[in-house]
Amino acid sequence: MAREKLIVMFNKALELEHAARIQYLAHVEELKGLGCEPIIARLKEIAGDEQKHEGMWRECITMLDGSCSMKLAPTYGAKETTKILEINLKAEKEAVDFYTQIYEELKKSKAELKYQYEFLEHSVRHVLIAEQEHIFEIDTLLDKKAP
Repeated sequence: MAREKLIVMFNKALELEHAARIQYLAHVEELKGLGCEPIIARLKEIAGDEQKHEGMWRECITMLDGSCSMKLAPTYGAKETTKILEINLKAEKEAVDFYTQIYEELKKSKAELKYQYEFLEHSVRHVLIAEQEHIFEIDTLLDKKAP
């Protein structure tokens, strides 16, 4: 029972990461003007992180004998630097909130997933930590402090 629920959750996470990568790369192409090079470089690096997360979610899904989604979560366009950063900050926070739900669901399934749990738990924590780092970095680019 837990496997099926986790497969659905991991597939939603995979769709979020698919969309995040595409959104970051599309936003990079919109950035123009003086001082945008460091932002472009950072957003490209984050897009690369999102691609790695896609692979991690795929491994989690296949470890549970599931099939990987090829869908995308919704994406949002923008042209102005601050708006681009705000859109991506919101998406990163939503991802952290959802991945925290996955982590909590996974903990409930520890006994059922005796031979997969440690791998799955490590993967979820790894992605959570990376996404929290993205929040910090985008907040820094926006010159804000994360709550």
